[in-house]
Amino acid sequence: MGANGYLVTELIGAGLNRREARWLVEEFMPEDHESIAALRRAALRRLNGEPLQYIIGHWPFRQLDLDVDERVLIPRPESEELVGLALAELDSDAHPAPVILDMGCGSGAIGLSLLMELAQLNIAATLICVDVSQDALAVARSNAHKHGLDNISFVASSWFDALDRSLRGTIDLIVANPPYVSATEFETLDPVLRHEPLGALVAEDSALAAGFSDVETIIRQSAPWLSPRGLLICEHGNMQRDATLQAAHEAQFTHVVDLDDLFGNPRFLVARR
Repeated sequence: MGANGYLVTELIGAGLNRREARWLVEEFMPEDHESIAALRRAALRRLNGEPLQYIIGHWPFRQLDLDVDERVLIPRPESEELVGLALAELDSDAHPAPVILDMGCGSGAIGLSLLMELAQLNIAATLICVDVSQDALAVARSNAHKHGLDNISFVASSWFDALDRSLRGTIDLIVANPPYVSATEFETLDPVLRHEPLGALVAEDSALAAGFSDVETIIRQSAPWLSPRGLLICEHGNMQRDATLQAAHEAQFTHVVDLDDLFGNPRFLVARR
């Protein structure tokens, strides 16, 4: 067994599972006393409940390697699905150079992935990243720079409140993964979530459903910002399908469907103006 194998065994003995022990050893590539000490400090952070993604400081999302820390939500597989869904639903004939609005962008995972993957299809999109958190916008800017992505605006706004009104009627695609966990539900979830920004996870209740206020705001306010045949794709909680469909119909979207994620849970609203 090599030196790294002994370190993996040491971390497993300390309480880490084998996969995470290997990830940390591969990430820190310990070769001297300083790097071995850094590895052990990282292992202690994980044993104390901190998410692995924050400890190593980056995480894969589709084709991107995103820098992440406690300022932003950890990107999740469902949001990778949202990107694939948006790519499939976006009508390149109707929108050959689409303007994309990423609402509550966090690390930039969804919007930056769309920008890069559309460019690979020779589609030059314009991206507007919106978040109420200046810290989150700083992470998104850093990730855009890391991957050499441009033609992006970063806007500090609570949903649509601070957007330039000249954008109304010009957005071809709105994508959003807003907070949709209720305060009551949050108390029942894995304690590791307490390391992530609460405002990116938990939303107030609405008259339609628990934890639904932010999803409802986005649905009800999106239509005037969309171009003709513009598209809204919004992630939501698995108990919020009925509320989502009701809000979308009341917002007078003409084509509305709600789709399951790969785990079979209600997850994605797809609504066209």
